[in-house]
Amino acid sequence: MINEIYDVIVVGGGHAGCEAAAAAANLGSKTLLVTMNMQTIGQMSCNPAMGGIAKGQIVREIDAMGGYSGIVADKSAIQFKMLNLSKGPAMWSPRTQNDRMLFAEEWRIALEQTPNLDFFQDMVKELIIENNKVCGVKTSLGISIKSKSVVLTNGTFLNGLIHVGEKQLGGGRMGEPKSFGITEQLVSLGFDAGRMKTGTPPRIDGRTLDYGKMEEQKGDENPQKFSYTNTPKITKQLSCHITYTNEKVHDILRTGFEKSPMFNGTIQSIGPRYCPSIEDKINRFAERNRHQLFAEPEGWRTVEVYLNGFSSSLPEDIQIKAMHAIPGFENAKVFRPGYAIEYDYFPPTQLNHTLETKLVENLYFAGQINGTTGYEEAAGQGLISGINAHNKVHEKPEFILNRDEAYIGVLIDDLITKGTEEPYRMFTSRAEYRLLLRQDNADIRLTEKSYQMGLAKVDRLKKVEEKIFKSRELEEYLGKTSLKPKIINPVLESVESAVVDQAYRATQILTRPNVTLRTLEAIPDLKENIEKYSTEVREQAEINIKYKGYIEKEKANVDKLNRLENIKISEAFDYLKIASLSTEARQKLTKIRPKTLAQAGRISGVSPSDINVLMVYIGK
Repeated sequence: MINEIYDVIVVGGGHAGCEAAAAAANLGSKTLLVTMNMQTIGQMSCNPAMGGIAKGQIVREIDAMGGYSGIVADKSAIQFKMLNLSKGPAMWSPRTQNDRMLFAEEWRIALEQTPNLDFFQDMVKELIIENNKVCGVKTSLGISIKSKSVVLTNGTFLNGLIHVGEKQLGGGRMGEPKSFGITEQLVSLGFDAGRMKTGTPPRIDGRTLDYGKMEEQKGDENPQKFSYTNTPKITKQLSCHITYTNEKVHDILRTGFEKSPMFNGTIQSIGPRYCPSIEDKINRFAERNRHQLFAEPEGWRTVEVYLNGFSSSLPEDIQIKAMHAIPGFENAKVFRPGYAIEYDYFPPTQLNHTLETKLVENLYFAGQINGTTGYEEAAGQGLISGINAHNKVHEKPEFILNRDEAYIGVLIDDLITKGTEEPYRMFTSRAEYRLLLRQDNADIRLTEKSYQMGLAKVDRLKKVEEKIFKSRELEEYLGKTSLKPKIINPVLESVESAVVDQAYRATQILTRPNVTLRTLEAIPDLKENIEKYSTEVREQAEINIKYKGYIEKEKANVDKLNRLENIKISEAFDYLKIASLSTEARQKLTKIRPKTLAQAGRISGVSPSDINVLMVYIGK
């Protein structure tokens, strides 16, 4: 192994590293995954869950392209919920609660069964770089391993520092050592680096909780799944439970603020805005007298419970005392206190859209090293970096997803174009075309693209083609079916919708807000013809019919934007010489070096008038 020359070396065995290694190996690259601990491959470092708002769409996209995250999530699920069903389909987001140990086990099994993939346990402390091109890695054992490309997915391990009150421990996760050497080397090469902070809640002994004082939160009655493959649907589910903090809890927590590294100046790096610690919530939202908490089971066969919403870096005695004032937690015993962790990251404006660095050829960054937070965001970047590392060393075209094609495309474009100074988390609001980027159509959007480059297999493509064919067939049937007043009016009255005085097509009736396909199944003649289609096909057809006008409008907007995407900007373009550009625009454009006029327009500080100036000069 040590004497071989790999096509791709992936550093780190978290969510980004796992997807990167799987993608490169499945595409045919000779791949090596180097991790500090083989026993923590695919580890869920924080909450035992996958998906959620916008994140669930990313998992579906990864699966549609042949990635493993959705399959692993399905095989280790203990609960499934489709979030935001009261809103439109653009907002529907799948989420699973997972068995933490089973999740990691399934990841390792999947990777070990992947051809072309080797493993090595050691810490990478240095990159081998020759003539601004990466050529391999050096480990803490002094071993040099050669490769044509390297993907760094170091998570929170780069100079990781753990905080519990005034105590500090070096580490990338509690009980695991930090990684060092890479940051210092990259900075010496001219990379900009920064520090970010994240945190995690205490882990509780579930046997000591009084669930009778909490609200039970069950999974969906008819649970779905993430993967478009034949992974089994969950048949048995574990419940989560909801409880709340109160003024007493807040008062106890405040007594520890002077020892909090967040408030005494020990931690100066920025934490995740949308997942703040409990002490940060109390400080920022002082007007609120309670905050919601979720008691989430860690697995089928363990009593360990994750207290979602109670992330903290306060002293452990304060955490425990405050916890005992939470309803249902009066006698709680703690397996492990919450903690904060600081780590190095590299502002992602230093990357191309392929996630290759601009300074060192064939070197790729993915995951928290780019300033993101979340398993799903990391996994999506890992998939794209693994694909592009393979493509680069085999002289194949780069693979880039546009903002109108995938949430992964939105994620990467935001990072590369805008950068981030705080942990970046995906939301549906970040996407301009979220009606096109739904969770139900990820396979239709992406599987053929993945198949064409050799990642998604032919059986996946056939499933997508069948789904498209069947949904169109159902749409055509409903478009041809005429419903007379005496047939449809009783159904309309049952859902408090206005009756009709003439015959209407079923598709016209279906466009009404309170009418669904299930509503139409009350008509015997329609019921038989609708029920013969799968749930996925019925859902696809219904969305296409109901939102046809909106979807067409969004596609028209995409076409307009793509005209600017087609206007390329030369790498050598000298922005500093264009006096009619604003000073900020000249500085930002020179630093980021956008590839297209559309990307230039998305850079913060570049105004529409700046874009008009660029169009004139590019025309010249």
